[in-house]
Amino acid sequence: MTLPSFSEFSIPSPAFLRAWTVESKRPGRLLRAHYQQLREYKLGQRTEICLEPLQKEENLGPQHVLLRTQMRLPGKRAYALPVDLVWDTARGWTAGSLRHRVADFYSLPVEKIEIAKYLPEKFEWLPIPSWNQQITKRKKKKKQDNLQGAPYHLKDGDTIGIKNLLVEDDDDFSTVRDDIGREKQKEFALGKKKSQEALRVRSGDVPSGAETPARPRGPEASLSIHVGSFR
Repeated sequence: MTLPSFSEFSIPSPAFLRAWTVESKRPGRLLRAHYQQLREYKLGQRTEICLEPLQKEENLGPQHVLLRTQMRLPGKRAYALPVDLVWDTARGWTAGSLRHRVADFYSLPVEKIEIAKYLPEKFEWLPIPSWNQQITKRKKKKKQDNLQGAPYHLKDGDTIGIKNLLVEDDDDFSTVRDDIGREKQKEFALGKKKSQEALRVRSGDVPSGAETPARPRGPEASLSIHVGSFR
């Protein structure tokens, strides 16, 4: 297989491209080292790869995480177009570190923002509170502050929603599109359940709720009684 030259797409060098694996029709794993051979990534034989052109040269290190950030529009259940944000995790994968990076990027006070990770497969938003907020909610229960672990599992390409509390002060991150998506999932799950129930009834070859007929009784056997002498 041969690929067209970069000149056909006005791309000066591979540093102006991002390479992603494709998972569930969405970008999955970011292949960040341009000099590394594909076989070194240990990809499967049928792994799909998509290329994302960039406006400027990029060379991400192993400590960098690429996130898609979206600012919520005040008074609307919608977001502005996504903007890429590179987060340096050299000092840790903490909620506080991410919140400070987002606040600096959007020139907002860190205490005046709320952020949440988007879960596209569920059409839900998972809020990422500050470490102080987490301690308060968990009644000072000790737990590692690491966004790589559960429940966030933060990685390259994740979408982060941002709320500016200076203009909007509520805890709702959802959109109209999320409402529609969740409703369709419910309808699909209900339809699947009904199909499975109908299949079970057909495979049993009996009507639903019908009782199994009793086995017919055979002919009665004759009985002989002999009384023996025990004297």
